[in-house]
Amino acid sequence: MLSRSELKEISSLESKGGWYVSFYLNVDPVFNRRGDFIVHAKNMVKEKMDSLDKAVLKTVRADFEKIDAYVLSNKRLFKRGLVLLCSGRGGFWREYHLGVPVRNELVVDRMPYIKPLLDVLDTHERYVILLVDKESARIMVVHLGEIVEYGEVHTPDVPGKHKKGGWFALSQNKYERHTEVHVTLHLKDVIDRLNSFMVGEHIGRIMVGGSDEAVSMAKGMLHASVLEKVIGSINIEMFARTDEVLKKVESLVASFEKKQEETLVETVITKARKNEGAVLGLDDVLNALQEQRVMTLVVPGDYKMEGHMCRSCGSLSRQEIQPCPYCKGDMVPVDDIISLAGQRALQQGAGVEFLTESTRLLDAGTVGALLRF
Repeated sequence: MLSRSELKEISSLESKGGWYVSFYLNVDPVFNRRGDFIVHAKNMVKEKMDSLDKAVLKTVRADFEKIDAYVLSNKRLFKRGLVLLCSGRGGFWREYHLGVPVRNELVVDRMPYIKPLLDVLDTHERYVILLVDKESARIMVVHLGEIVEYGEVHTPDVPGKHKKGGWFALSQNKYERHTEVHVTLHLKDVIDRLNSFMVGEHIGRIMVGGSDEAVSMAKGMLHASVLEKVIGSINIEMFARTDEVLKKVESLVASFEKKQEETLVETVITKARKNEGAVLGLDDVLNALQEQRVMTLVVPGDYKMEGHMCRSCGSLSRQEIQPCPYCKGDMVPVDDIISLAGQRALQQGAGVEFLTESTRLLDAGTVGALLRF
């Protein structure tokens, strides 16, 4: 499964004189009703082969052939987005079948091109949905546009409410207290299991669903450290299908993520202008990366810029500077310095945020970063 730890490992790969092929293909049936993605894949490979230097083409030709064969023979595995990263000479191969579409791209470079994957992880953060009522609960995880049900909790001995008269009516209050005890024990079991699940799965966001009463009771029993991860609640039936649950929460998640982005951008701009632990502009951001001071890199999701990278130490520069000011190595041109900045931040353990709405940041300085010191 795609994860930040895996991308961090990939971002640290060194070319050692070789080349990597990064292949992104939209295989979403909505956009490829007759398997049109096969034609798109062949056209992408042909166009790239025609544009490459002959020496580079000789190195990656086998990779292109492997990608072509894979697309033709593995269609049953495809979901909505296909990503293949490979280097035959380096013995490297990674494949990702994503539940979200990707933009068609084919990149040949000294390093794997992982910016779109970082963007996918940033846009589609994993979160838990807890559906709960007074005797049952369901735990689901949403990631990359897909929802998976991980387990159920059922407490069948929770008594129901009786509305009979006579002797039972005289003890109704006692019976209701008995019911409340059982419900509380049931919810405590649910919360304990949720806590264990959260620790094991490294979940950062939670939504609670069910009746208003059940949701309120469950949230009231959550530990403060878990409650702060709750981003909202939904009123939905316990027996709802998983696709119905996913549709119900999508707008809530989108609204939450938009507010998070707006807050982050405003924080970066305000702090940078006050010179308080943030910088704006590509040059200052690259300098901060070189000094390993970046805590969170913030970039527009669709922004690209050519630049230069040192073959020896990997330093990045917007302008061509010969030799490298840090190690006197050879600076070579790169097609997308923004992508390489994201990979460099990932290598250093920094967060990387690719914005879906980037007008505010572009107007302020194109890219920005919160600093560690």
